[in-house]
Amino acid sequence: MFITPAFAQAAAGGDTNSMLMSLLPFALIFVIMYFLILRPQQKKVKDHAEMVKNIRRGDTIVTSGGLVGKVTKVVDDEQVEFELAEGVRVRQLRTMISGVRTKGEPAKEKADKADAKDDTAAS
Repeated sequence: MFITPAFAQAAAGGDTNSMLMSLLPFALIFVIMYFLILRPQQKKVKDHAEMVKNIRRGDTIVTSGGLVGKVTKVVDDEQVEFELAEGVRVRQLRTMISGVRTKGEPAKEKADKADAKDDTAAS
């Protein structure tokens, strides 16, 4: 009634170029979000998993609850045992460890100990 035939014909025909231009901002926002949010988060998760995997006896750790202690025993792939105070030992899931403050010395192998005994016996 109020629409002339010229306007009705122009609205019916869709332009693929205009549709592409209307989707471009959404694609651009996704790319920006990937580089500013998703990619750094993936890197952080990967670094945390690597840190937790490399925990060994003698490391000083901080749990997600804020407890600080020294690792006395690596129980298995999921748990570690650490000492909060003299005689107070706690088991903690590895995933709940938020950080490693200081690295302990690596455990010496039996061959190194045998060499040390031979050196002391010779002198």
